[in-house]
Amino acid sequence: MKTNVNLWWILGGFFLLMAIVYTWWNIIEHSSRPWYNAIEWVGTVGLLFSVFMAVMIGFYVDRVHRAQGGELPEDVLTADIDDGDPEMGEFSPWSWWPLVLAFSASLAMIGLAVGTWMVPIGFGVFVVAIVGWVYEYYRGYFAR
Repeated sequence: MKTNVNLWWILGGFFLLMAIVYTWWNIIEHSSRPWYNAIEWVGTVGLLFSVFMAVMIGFYVDRVHRAQGGELPEDVLTADIDDGDPEMGEFSPWSWWPLVLAFSASLAMIGLAVGTWMVPIGFGVFVVAIVGWVYEYYRGYFAR
């Protein structure tokens, strides 16, 4: 976990360095203009927001690392594979409902691109898919 924290801080520093280089390069390249007109603001602001994002994630991961009170199994060299393999929940490897759900999302997105009349159809398929996925253990062969 400490390695992740360090990687995010290094990434934030790298983005800051690249924002400075990018801005300075634009000022040098367009030296005939005043400095505030020579800067390409979209790239500079994008790189600065990348700095803020990396610093925010690094800060959060650092706080989580300090609050957990110990090392994760991934950080211990003597840990077994099963130490970092908790029970994540129950899932249905035989279920077709996630495919129907993905189809409904793609139908709605295609509807936004092609014709808005397809969006309600995609929403209807979404409702059927989400109800089917939630209630798949309540009927049929796998009912409980």
